[in-house]
Amino acid sequence: MSISVRLKIAVLAGIGLAASTGVLRAATVSVPNASFESPTTGLASPHVDSWQKAPKPDWYNESGGFTWDQLAGVFTNQPVTAPDYIDNCDGTQAGYMFAIPQVALFQDYNSIDWAHTNATHSFNAFFETGKAYTLTVGVIGGGGGMLPGASLDISLYYRDAASNMVPVATTSISNSPTIFSNNTHFIDFQVPLPAVKAADAWAGQHIGIQLLSTVSSNLEGGYWDVDNVRLQSVGPPTLLGAAWTNGHFTFTLQSEPGLGFEILASTNLTFPLSNWTSLGMVTNITGTVPFLDPAGDLGRRFYRARQLP
Repeated sequence: MSISVRLKIAVLAGIGLAASTGVLRAATVSVPNASFESPTTGLASPHVDSWQKAPKPDWYNESGGFTWDQLAGVFTNQPVTAPDYIDNCDGTQAGYMFAIPQVALFQDYNSIDWAHTNATHSFNAFFETGKAYTLTVGVIGGGGGMLPGASLDISLYYRDAASNMVPVATTSISNSPTIFSNNTHFIDFQVPLPAVKAADAWAGQHIGIQLLSTVSSNLEGGYWDVDNVRLQSVGPPTLLGAAWTNGHFTFTLQSEPGLGFEILASTNLTFPLSNWTSLGMVTNITGTVPFLDPAGDLGRRFYRARQLP
């Protein structure tokens, strides 16, 4: 069989690459001030570094006891001996948000926090084609006499050409004593976003994260605690750069950095994985790693990369 046919077969095998040990491990996308540790406060503060607040709506009356700016901020967890100590607070602080319509904390590449007059561009992450994303936020509901049914949305968004925030994935949380049986333990809620397609409007756009109170006016009151905002991405492993060099087939494995794989080969693409031959293990430290098939002229051959647990 000619070398050109060999290469075509190998490339096709790369397109059919399988991670057959289950869900791929995710890579962490850094979110500035993800656990609301800054600025440091002795008890509570309306200032939140890295996160911007929604502007005060015209309908909100600040003569009722709280200014709009005071409706979201950071607070310090109580001592471990206190009855309201949060047992899984990440760090020593968390964020709070009053259950008032339109109260929000958000950040993206162009957001501006309380301490700056211009964007710092600290959150510089993109929706990358081929990658799936999961946003996770720790939430406690029911604080301050919050009524059942009060709601909070956590979202991933991008900004369109007019700088409008456009949600691409949202999880809505509704306060209930069944979900939030106490105010001393954060519950994780996730926002999954399937793999980004090249045709998606958000492909290549900066990632935005928003926490938004969507409570109706008849249910407003009380507050949410939020903490430990985590964003992870998962990119599919891919075989690239198929080549025939000095009598051996070579290619490059591309994946999320730090993952380990077993390279498998077979003369028949339809064989079950149990009938494929293991060619060895590789650890992809940087995101790309070369691989050389130690065998020589073996005719038709297909390749897979199986992620190690």
